[in-house]
Amino acid sequence: MQTAINRASAWRAGIILVPLLLAIGGLSARLSGSTEDNGWFQTLALSQLQPPGFVFGIAWSIFYTMLAIAAALVWAHKRAPGRNLALGLFALQLAINLTWSPVFFRMHMIRPALAIIIVLFIAATAATFAFARVSRLAAWLMVPYLVWLVFASALNARVMTLNPNADAFQQGV
Repeated sequence: MQTAINRASAWRAGIILVPLLLAIGGLSARLSGSTEDNGWFQTLALSQLQPPGFVFGIAWSIFYTMLAIAAALVWAHKRAPGRNLALGLFALQLAINLTWSPVFFRMHMIRPALAIIIVLFIAATAATFAFARVSRLAAWLMVPYLVWLVFASALNARVMTLNPNADAFQQGV
């Protein structure tokens, strides 16, 4: 059974979380070099399903906004059983999310990045199920992100198979 939402709390949390997640995601992209001007990435053979670079910025802006709203909804269910677990799992998956770009784009470790994104998918799925116990809407807001993670995993795996010598981890760097 789901508890009542505190709408004012949801709005306050959303007003803080949406710009915060967008800023953290944008900063992570900049610091990790996951922008279109990454010279190493430009040398890689990519999947034919690889979207143009600008799509990633748009997609991640949408995903981080949806994630922030989902977390705000869960936050606003102050008395919901499992709320703290759901928010903890959300924080965990977000932390894992923020490790992928530096490992892939900055460190050029394609295989470890694939392992990270698989663990990320598991953690994000767990967070989604925990969110569902608190707010069905919050859980549904996570679903496009989960689909994207599957797609991103496939792109990561394809980069790995097309570029076996580009992985710094394999080279022992």
